[in-house]
Amino acid sequence: MVVVLYVGLFAMSFDFISGYTGYLSFGHAMFYGIGAYFVVLAGTGKIPGLPAEAPFMLMLVGGALVALLIAVAVGAVSFRLTGVYFAMVTLGFAEVSHVFIRNWDYVGSNPRDGVGVVGRDGFAVGVPGIDALQFRLGRLTGDSFENVLGTGLELGTVEVSYYAIGAVVLLSYFAMQRVIHSPFGRVMVAIRENEERAKAVGYNTFWYKLGAFGISGFFAGVAGALFAGYRRSVAPENTFDLFVTADALLAAIIGGFGTLAGALYGHLFHEFVRGILSTESHGLARFLRDALPEGVLTAGVGDFTVVEFINVFIDGRAELYLGLIFIAFVLFMPRGILGALRERLGGTVAEKLPERLDRYRR
Repeated sequence: MVVVLYVGLFAMSFDFISGYTGYLSFGHAMFYGIGAYFVVLAGTGKIPGLPAEAPFMLMLVGGALVALLIAVAVGAVSFRLTGVYFAMVTLGFAEVSHVFIRNWDYVGSNPRDGVGVVGRDGFAVGVPGIDALQFRLGRLTGDSFENVLGTGLELGTVEVSYYAIGAVVLLSYFAMQRVIHSPFGRVMVAIRENEERAKAVGYNTFWYKLGAFGISGFFAGVAGALFAGYRRSVAPENTFDLFVTADALLAAIIGGFGTLAGALYGHLFHEFVRGILSTESHGLARFLRDALPEGVLTAGVGDFTVVEFINVFIDGRAELYLGLIFIAFVLFMPRGILGALRERLGGTVAEKLPERLDRYRR
């Protein structure tokens, strides 16, 4: 769930620009990677003017601001184009940054393998300067609490990380929602629906798109910073890679393009299915092999025994079935999970669900 939170935030930042303006940013992983690498480099004392002992929240905001500035620079070039040409230009920028980070000796002795933070006792999310409101992240280095507020509850390092990262993700979500429901956000939607008409009524759409791209890059940088703070290490393949953007695109389509929160639900659904089809102990294949009696496992199903069927068609086939599910969503549920739910309710869930519940109370 910690992974769902920070990748979900990245997917929401992708949906912010692509779902609400209609411009697909295939190079969005670049901003995620900038936020992640900024934190790790700052944690190793390689950011001039920022000591390695600086509060994590300061590093997070710094990485997000750098991502915003790079997004504005990339957008100033890319928004001269539209449609697939815009998407290809952003992809080109991302590939250039990917190659650059893989060969930049400043980040470490072997930049292709990534870089980690050594010697720092974790990163803390919270209010800088107030120790009581600081919570260290990490599976092994984070904080844990026993008997929370006398309730008998015990929170391990992963649980503390979950709630701390969740708080940042929630604040980021509310901030993006506020922008979307502002006059600025209405112009974003107008650009998506009919950019020529938006220009005709007097809006300079270039500056609105550039602003939206900068905001999107900022929150992608926040997501990357949370990833680096939790993992305490980064590599080009899990930050700047094209497949990182593909995960965000997949989450946005499954959850619902142009719904913002749908991207988080889409990635949650993606991870849920991947977990079921995993080869790990919690996966379906391992469960069936352990739970079914020997007589059933050795029974024939066509040319296969049951256990051979499980090994061939279930075990390790998560990506195959995820691909089929993705195709099914595109064909039969193009609005995604949240979009279809909103269509069914006749509005947003927050607006319409209480009305539906009131009918049953009566």
